[in-house]
Amino acid sequence: MPLGGPLQLTSVSIIIPAYNERSRLPATLERVIAYMQGSGWPEWEIIVVDDGSTDGTGEVAQAAGDARVRVLENPGNRGKGYAVRHGMLDSKMEWRLLTDADLSAPIAELEKLWNAVDGGKAEIAIGSRALDRSLIGVHQPGFRETAGKLFNLVMQVFIGLHIHDTQCGFKLFRGDAAQQVFERQQIERFGFDVEALFLARKLGFRIAEVPVRWNHVEGSKVGMLNGAQSFLDLVKIRWYQLIGKYQ
Repeated sequence: MPLGGPLQLTSVSIIIPAYNERSRLPATLERVIAYMQGSGWPEWEIIVVDDGSTDGTGEVAQAAGDARVRVLENPGNRGKGYAVRHGMLDSKMEWRLLTDADLSAPIAELEKLWNAVDGGKAEIAIGSRALDRSLIGVHQPGFRETAGKLFNLVMQVFIGLHIHDTQCGFKLFRGDAAQQVFERQQIERFGFDVEALFLARKLGFRIAEVPVRWNHVEGSKVGMLNGAQSFLDLVKIRWYQLIGKYQ
């Protein structure tokens, strides 16, 4: 049900899925901690979900020097979708923000997502690169950007989810929405974004799509094979719906 009146900042988990992010994670955590300390949120935490890293990612996160940073360990390398679900369902905070370890969307863009849900306007706000491409500072390589646009077009036709950018890794969920969506999530790798938003709509939650600043950062874990798998995941979503797996 919609919340009445302006919302007050309460509590938020910043969930960072991480696989072999030892080199980038210290700077990311430093920036997130500095932002949150001045953000006005009275209660917050950072959950780093280590997805079976082999480079000491978990140890680097634990050495961040702030008690509000905690680490969850996946049972091996299970995929980004598994890591996000792990973090979302482990959190007990009222709001739960997904952000990538490279901070391609700056953490300060959280304010835009919050404004989109403030006053009970929506239960979920997602960052979008497609609504205002002038906010993209550094673009992806041409092939990946074109493939992303194609994926979104196929997704809209096949899934019927009229969202311009499902794949931006910057999403804010109200706690009850996160709980209901991610306890039903089945896809453990890169197709999970579409599945989560499909489930959110199916469950009646409102989704606000918000243009955010974004910069491509070298070192992405998404390769051509992952991209192809994401197209196959669209078929899985339809199949899971047909056989009642989301009940």
